[in-house]
Amino acid sequence: MGANLTKSLQKVNEEKTEKKKICCVCLDTKKLRDECIVKLGEKKCKKYIEDHKKCLRKEGFDVQ
Repeated sequence: MGANLTKSLQKVNEEKTEKKKICCVCLDTKKLRDECIVKLGEKKCKKYIEDHKKCLRKEGFDVQ
């Protein structure tokens, strides 16, 4: 009985610590970045690109 409880607790902990998907975080900065790039091109949107990267890093992603 103790082994089953331990397995159940491990499963719950794994579900709580599931990795976030990069596509599903920082949606506000992603939208601003994408709109700027579409309208003005990548060269004129460096601030929005960097803001989005900063947000992703805060969420635990390793972006360059």
